[in-house]
Amino acid sequence: MTASVRTRRFDPRGWTLRRTLVIGTGLLVALTLVVTGLATSLALRTFVYDRLDAQVVESLQFGRLDSGMGGAPSPSPTSSTEDRGDRPAPRIGSLFVLFRDDDTVVSSYTGDDGEERSLDADQLDAIRGADLSARTPVTVDLGGGIGEFRLAAREQNGEKVVAGMSVEEVTATTSALTVILVSVAGTALALVLIGLSLFVRRSLRPLERVAVVADRVAARPLAIGDVEIPERVPEPDTDPTTEVGRVGHSLNVLLAHIEAALSSRQHSEDQLRRFIADASHELRTPLASIRGYAQLSLGENAPMTPTQERAFDRIASESTRMADLVEDLLLLARLDAGQQLRRDSVDLTMLAIDAVSDAHATDPAHTWLLDLREHDAVEVAGDDNRLRQVVANLTRNARTHTPPGTTVTLTLRREGDSAVIEVADDGPGIAPEIRERLFERFARADVSRNRDAGSTGLGLSIAQAIVSAHDGTIDVQSEPGRTAFTVRLPVV
Repeated sequence: MTASVRTRRFDPRGWTLRRTLVIGTGLLVALTLVVTGLATSLALRTFVYDRLDAQVVESLQFGRLDSGMGGAPSPSPTSSTEDRGDRPAPRIGSLFVLFRDDDTVVSSYTGDDGEERSLDADQLDAIRGADLSARTPVTVDLGGGIGEFRLAAREQNGEKVVAGMSVEEVTATTSALTVILVSVAGTALALVLIGLSLFVRRSLRPLERVAVVADRVAARPLAIGDVEIPERVPEPDTDPTTEVGRVGHSLNVLLAHIEAALSSRQHSEDQLRRFIADASHELRTPLASIRGYAQLSLGENAPMTPTQERAFDRIASESTRMADLVEDLLLLARLDAGQQLRRDSVDLTMLAIDAVSDAHATDPAHTWLLDLREHDAVEVAGDDNRLRQVVANLTRNARTHTPPGTTVTLTLRREGDSAVIEVADDGPGIAPEIRERLFERFARADVSRNRDAGSTGLGLSIAQAIVSAHDGTIDVQSEPGRTAFTVRLPVV
């Protein structure tokens, strides 16, 4: 888990624009400073080595002249200021070696203290083994506490003169420059990052304000109900001459269009709800009259032909069905309009017992079971009649769409702060293509769940509307051999 979080944290794809700009620009600045530092250090090193090589060649020429003047020998360990005469004092860190034709060697090395001393045998062997020339000094490590030297040599009169300069000063100079460059580059990079962070933060404030407006709009429930979007991007952030201003202006125009479209949709839905409610209300009276006249005609025992008797019987039956349909439509229209339901204390235990008893009396061809998981009463706040209608719709749905002999189990239990009512059957199940739109109005099942001709397709949509009005949820899980509708309601 920690590794996963760390990976997401350092994934550039999840970075904010501000972090991307600061880190990206900082890397470019750092790369520029590194390249500049390396080029400067390399250039200085080359320059210093060129000067050092020039000094070595110059010293070699001086040594050659000095050794070629008959009685003027090369510098030796015993030479002193008085012995040199007019010769200049040797530079600190310089050395001279004279390999004579009689196999004798005269060497002189001037240390940091200005004293001249001879080289030891190992150092002389290192010089003999080096491939030295007169024009191009080479680096030779002499060890013995004196380190590396740039050496050059020239043959004269059977003698070999070697001159050299220590590279310690060059190394110290380049090292000091490296430290200076690293310090200056580090300080400059820190200042650039701080300044860039402040600059980017300030530059992106208008974009952040636009994002805040978008977040507030996204948090609004726009799917249902009256829709009003008062959020707008402030006028200073809608300047069309800037990129952020164009985004802010476009967002304001988009919000205005969305608000107009949602208002138009809401107006149409309100008109449709009023029409359904008014039509349903107006149809109740004539339907009641038709049903009453049909029952009156059937109850007079007046002579009728079989066709007339059948017709009156169908008129009474269909008018009853139409009246139920009208009542369902009226209930849905009222619930859609936000009509508040009663909020009394409802005992779900008794409700479940009554529902199973009614279902058993209505359809003994099915096996009806009651599973009460709670010993105490389970109470919720709501409308008793409407909650009974929910359970009745679910049991009627199981009875209608499963063959005789199917076992239907109504279970009541508690899960945390919720009361759970589950109506499950072991029937053939619901087809997957029907399951997605099962709670839509006038949804019809196919032959996989034998549809009864008397079903209006509103039972489950009414159950969902009533449960939602009680701040609950209803869902379904189905597979061949088990279909379960689960209602969750908040417990008192």
